[in-house]
Amino acid sequence: MNLLSIQSHVAYGHVGNSSAVFPLQRLGVEVWPIHTVQFSNHTGYGAWRGQVFEASLIGELVEGIEDRGRLVACDGVLSGYMGSAETGAAILNAVGRVRVANPRADYCCDPVIGDVGRGVFVRPGIPEFMRDAAVPAADIVTPNQFELEFLTGHTVVSQTDVLAACERLHAMGPKVILVTSVLTDETPVTSIDLVASGPDGRFLLRTPRLDVSLNGAGDAIAALFFLHLKRTGSAAAALQAAGSSVYGLLRRTFEASSKELLMVEAQDELVQPSTVFEPLKL
Repeated sequence: MNLLSIQSHVAYGHVGNSSAVFPLQRLGVEVWPIHTVQFSNHTGYGAWRGQVFEASLIGELVEGIEDRGRLVACDGVLSGYMGSAETGAAILNAVGRVRVANPRADYCCDPVIGDVGRGVFVRPGIPEFMRDAAVPAADIVTPNQFELEFLTGHTVVSQTDVLAACERLHAMGPKVILVTSVLTDETPVTSIDLVASGPDGRFLLRTPRLDVSLNGAGDAIAALFFLHLKRTGSAAAALQAAGSSVYGLLRRTFEASSKELLMVEAQDELVQPSTVFEPLKL
């Protein structure tokens, strides 16, 4: 399998492509990464060095792959944080070129907008671009609870609300949805829920809640869910595999009191999670 991953990149730590590429490679995927930025570290540290690349670079690199005659072998495109609407437009253009070369290719969009407790943390115009352009173009989307509410205009308090919001999101275009973190009235205080919705049904995966907030976990689960969905064709199977792996990765990182995901040290969790959680059909 060959996947084109268009995301940010950091030299130190694991966010964006630095969080998505290695898990995919570890599981046997050939990844073609295109970096939208290259920073020393993620911006959550409050200080960083590096630069944002021109949006035109995305098209240039995709064209170079096309010159090699390899876009026909691209099975899908993965995107995450978009620093500007221009970058977003370039990503969608890349998706279009891949689909022309290989109509069976899928586009997985992680619609990074904000988070519960933090609100919107992307530049003005990006939330609207995600809602109006990126999400309708995607086959698979992986919002968190805050992003699900923003994209659909539907407040999520209960599991019923989650399913209603997913129906609204499906109506916008995506065939498969992974809600990467959900806290509803039915979620125990010691747990966190993930919800997947696809042609095979609606499913909930509940894992223990860890007292940790780590940048890059969402990038990793989006990549893993996309991979397992491509391989199995099942939202339930992809939810189980991706959710179990990322929980194991987070648990190992939490136990080590690390500020960065232990992506390499805990890589066995990607292949064979130490705890496998069973999805519940909703």
